[in-house]
Amino acid sequence: MTAGSPSTPATLALERAGITYTPHVYEHHETATNFGEEAAAALGLREEQVFKTLVVSVDGQLAVAVVPVANRLDLKAIAAALGGKKASLALPALAEKRTGYVVGGISPVGQKARLRTVVDESALTYASIFVSGGRRGFDIELAPTDLITATDARTAAIART
Repeated sequence: MTAGSPSTPATLALERAGITYTPHVYEHHETATNFGEEAAAALGLREEQVFKTLVVSVDGQLAVAVVPVANRLDLKAIAAALGGKKASLALPALAEKRTGYVVGGISPVGQKARLRTVVDESALTYASIFVSGGRRGFDIELAPTDLITATDARTAAIART
């Protein structure tokens, strides 16, 4: 475990895979509702480099979309990226049940059920990106290629402004 890092299923999965990451703990405010913006502001980062994890349903099958906090998920694009016709956001309770994480702390790594994952291709423009570490108030920084490896993800243009 990295010093100062909470132990979560995400950090354990990265450590098992031998993937290097940097933990970033910040104070989560209970009144915050936009968790990605909160993380970017608390860590002094550009919202384009902080990625949110969204659980979606594509033709009835759950999947994960990882997009910059600064953008919105393009539901048609995520459906197409996974070979489907229609996508919608999953209900929060279902997302929590299938991932094992709470909304606002859903990490793309170390989920209870391994879901097909698509990372927005903009992640590849950065040496490192930030994603939830598995709890509110905790992000992990890692190379986008390492995130793709850890989640067996594909990349596609799934974000829109």
